[in-house]
Amino acid sequence: MVLSSEQVAFIGQVFESYALEQHRRDVLHVLEQPDEHAHYSLTVNAMTLFEANMEIAELFNAFPNKVLPIFDNALHRAAVSILQSASQQGGLKMKQNLHTRISGLPVCAELTRDRIPTCLDTGHFLSVTGTVIRTSMTKVLEFERDYMCNKCKHVFSVRAEFEQYYSFSPPRCCPSEEACSSFKFTCLSASSSAPGSCRDYQEIKIQEQVQRLSVGSIPRSMMVILEDNLVDSCKSGDDITVYGVVMQRWKPLCQDSRCDLEIVLKANFIEVNNQQSTAAVVIEDVQKEFEQFWETHKHNRLAGRNQILMSLCPQVFGMYVVKLAVAMVLSGGVQRIDASGTKVRGESHLLLVGDPGTGKSQFLKYAAKITPRSVLTAGIGSTSAGLTVAAVKDSGEWHLEAGALVLSDGGLCCIDEFNSIKEHDRTSIHEAMEQQTISVAKAGLVCKLNTRTTILAATNPKGQYDPNVSVSVNVALASPLLSRFDLVLVLLDTRNEEWDRIISSFILENKGAPTVSDNLWSMEKMKAYFCLIKTLQPKMSEEANMILVRYYQLQRQSDCRNAARTTIRMLESLSRLAEAHARLMFRDTVTVEDAVSVVSVMECSMQGGSLLGDVNALHTSFPDDPCKQYRMQCELVLEGLGLRHFLSEELERLSR
Repeated sequence: MVLSSEQVAFIGQVFESYALEQHRRDVLHVLEQPDEHAHYSLTVNAMTLFEANMEIAELFNAFPNKVLPIFDNALHRAAVSILQSASQQGGLKMKQNLHTRISGLPVCAELTRDRIPTCLDTGHFLSVTGTVIRTSMTKVLEFERDYMCNKCKHVFSVRAEFEQYYSFSPPRCCPSEEACSSFKFTCLSASSSAPGSCRDYQEIKIQEQVQRLSVGSIPRSMMVILEDNLVDSCKSGDDITVYGVVMQRWKPLCQDSRCDLEIVLKANFIEVNNQQSTAAVVIEDVQKEFEQFWETHKHNRLAGRNQILMSLCPQVFGMYVVKLAVAMVLSGGVQRIDASGTKVRGESHLLLVGDPGTGKSQFLKYAAKITPRSVLTAGIGSTSAGLTVAAVKDSGEWHLEAGALVLSDGGLCCIDEFNSIKEHDRTSIHEAMEQQTISVAKAGLVCKLNTRTTILAATNPKGQYDPNVSVSVNVALASPLLSRFDLVLVLLDTRNEEWDRIISSFILENKGAPTVSDNLWSMEKMKAYFCLIKTLQPKMSEEANMILVRYYQLQRQSDCRNAARTTIRMLESLSRLAEAHARLMFRDTVTVEDAVSVVSVMECSMQGGSLLGDVNALHTSFPDDPCKQYRMQCELVLEGLGLRHFLSEELERLSR
């Protein structure tokens, strides 16, 4: 079915009046731009347009490919009338290339998808959410050619067919009105294509978001075609929502070869939603619920924090220090950019080293579930290309395909069996961990991609863990890599009769009838809480700064210090973790309490800590009285650092 001329006129008229009413200021802004030949867009909200006229909505859903060019022409007419009415205003120039971009489709299964469309969706206008895994080079595309009939010299233009990869096929006979039956034509624009008949063109590949898939399903991908000013609007690793028409295309037919049909999305508008992923829209009443929670724990905030920690990976018993470390790493610190533009990362990294059966993978799986943007991978099957970027050759061209670290940009990357990654592949992570970018020079493609990700890694010791030698020897990881981890927790499965009895009773009780505790938070609530606290920007207080600096100096001067762990990075780690602890406690100032908690966790992380002695993180259970335990930590830490005046102030605060 084709649109009648009355329908075309009606659509143009409605859209023109809509643009004049709702978008007058936007059109004026476009007319003020100096470049006349550039491409300009006007983003229109589909909901408001359809509310203005429901008939247009029906026609648009039925024939999107026909209606979109009508919208563009109507926008051009609206711009002309605005230019004439504002003629006394100087500096306005008419623009040749104006495009209508449709966004904000109604949220329903027919129009908005987070799965790749199928062949049933062909010809429909949809919005598809996915992750960009490949971007091709920008090309110049010739979309129109002029031909001349050899017999009657009639000149006509032919448009490239989208369905056949933009190939040109001249008509069977001359289209002139003089009934000329010639079928021989000369291409006029073969020697020099006029700039008017060319446009920018790029293909990108999007993949379904891994975290939205069920276990065992392989994410599908599809090509998206970008034209004009949509080119280069996104890069590998971005989370995007594409609005466009689902279309089919095939290579020009050849004899004795099968015709391969491919489903592609011809993009009309692209929304990059990287920033929104972490701050997933936390509803106000949820925020009020958290504020109320902290209000009830106003006089004993540590008990409130411990309740959150108990809800973190509840299937694992105890392991208080590990849960606190994972919670701090998920909270993250604050990124700093100094005057010269040097960035100091805000994301912390954690390495869990432990004997088999100490629950390392459970923590990784749980952390990946409660982070909006996360990738979980095992080291044994990961190469440097799989973790960073792979160069892929496709139909004679090289493309870059994003790996695990790039796809988890702004989120979390969990790497299990970290020591199984080959040595030369492991070094590719260095730059991603500290500078938070990946520089690529492969197959003539040189670029830099962002990897602002938190890395949570788990590894087994090499043979029996020997407490008398350093971590780097036990784990067979080089010092440069170890120094990039903010915390390295060693979980040793030592003999402990009391601990074994508690653990076995916990596991067997859960086996019989799992008891659901009332005060544990659900996974959805944990997800919302960690998204909310990432919006806090805690500031360092003088006292906390003093404690961290004094502790850093003490570690540097220690006789049995581990050179791989006590670098200047350790001081940055301490401040990052203190900010993370302040976020976890839902406040915007880093206090003495945060600094003491971080120092005590760091002591468990350092081998043979200089203040608290040897602590096995595996056998740490939740304290019955958090305040009493914190008071003991305060006395040990602040006495050890020689900050007695802070100690007296803190004890006085606790007694209040």
